[in-house]
Parts: sequence; structure tokens; C-alpha cells
Amino acid sequence: MSLSGSIAKFISEGVKNELIHVTQASPGHALFFAADQLKNVEKIAGAVRNELGKRLDLLEKELLKFCWIVDFPMFELDPDTHNIGFSHNPFLMPQGGMDALLNMNPLDILAYQYDIVCNGIELFSGAVRNDDTEIMVKAFEIAGYTYGDIKSKFPTLFNAFQFGPPPHAGIAPGIDRIVMIIANESNIREVIAFPMSSKAQDILMGAPSEVTDKQLRDVHITLAVPQPQPE
Repeated sequence: MSLSGSIAKFISEGVKNELIHVTQASPGHALFFAADQLKNVEKIAGAVRNELGKRLDLLEKELLKFCWIVDFPMFELDPDTHNIGFSHNPFLMPQGGMDALLNMNPLDILAYQYDIVCNGIELFSGAVRNDDTEIMVKAFEIAGYTYGDIKSKFPTLFNAFQFGPPPHAGIAPGIDRIVMIIANESNIREVIAFPMSSKAQDILMGAPSEVTDKQLRDVHITLAVPQPQPE
């Protein structure tokens, strides 16, 4: 069997045979290649798969399939700075607690985070929250924050933790996403009463509107007046 396409001439005979073996390809099949950072490839490949499913009428209709997504990574590596940062929510409890933070590779640590997905759409998101000050401080240190950073940037939570919050967890439903699936809509804007524009403006309600000087003072915001530039 021969391969055709713009990339085919770069594929050796051995690689070609391995591709055919792994994919079980036969005449009439198409193989798609994507080259980029992993997150971009996953996004592009997922979009291609979904579009092919629609065009080839391969999707199961009027069927709801649910699954739990668990074991999210606690940390991730920034592709630009190569620094370790939080992958999602910095206030989650790491699986393994302090022992994991002290002894594991940060990129291997998982968080107690979970989602409920239906037909590929996230409907509920939840987690076990961190309730231990020492674990919180250590997790933030791994992500590059100092003790002073934590106290100044997250004073509300940091101060509340001094009183010993009880272990707690929860999950939040996305009501608009649930309605979207029930209504068999592909765009969430179709089920939102006042959807925002791409500029985050609510055209019907005229929001955001101008704020008064008093409102700015209440939230300690000062607007800088642009100064004319010398000619």
C-alpha cells in the first residue's frame, strides 16, 4: 500500500509500515499529522476529530454519556519561562499532602480536583480544598512565591487559615451548560439570556457603564489622566 500527500515523501519505508501497522490503515483511509506544542496539538486534533464525526455522521445522537475526570496535575511547567506554576487552582489539596510536596517531582503531584463531563462538555467542577497552612505555604513556594508574597497577595485566606478551617470539598454545576445540552445547542450563547460580546460588553443592558468618582473612591481606584506628549 502506498501513501500520498505532502508529507508522504518524508516518511521512510520502515516508518510507513509501522504507521500502517499501528493505525490498521487500509486503502481509502486518511492519517492526520499535527506538529506543535502538546496543548496546541491536542486542541487541533480534537477539533479535527469532532468535525469529522459530524461530517461522516459518526456521532451518537440523542445520547448523554457522562464521565468523571479526576487526578488533575497540581503543577505545570510554563513553556515560555520554564518555571513551575499552578496548573489550575492554587488552593487545592495535593494528593499525598505535605509528603508529596517534599519528596515528589512537582510535575508528578496530582491534586484532589474533579470534573463531571457530558458528551465532552464540562458540566460540574469541584475539588477538595486545602485546609492546612503549612501545606499551602509549601505549595506556593514550589510555584515561586515567598512567605511574604502569600501574606500580601492572599491575606484573606491566609488569615482565615490561622483559625483552623475544617476539611472541606465541593462541586459547582454550570447551569447554562446543562441547559445547552438539554436544548441541543452547540453554542452556549444561545441559552444565555444576556450574552456578552467579544469585548465583554452586554449590549442589551448597556454594561459596563460609566462609574462615578464616588464609586472609584469606594474601591480605592484612581484613574490616571493621560498627559499630552511634547511635540
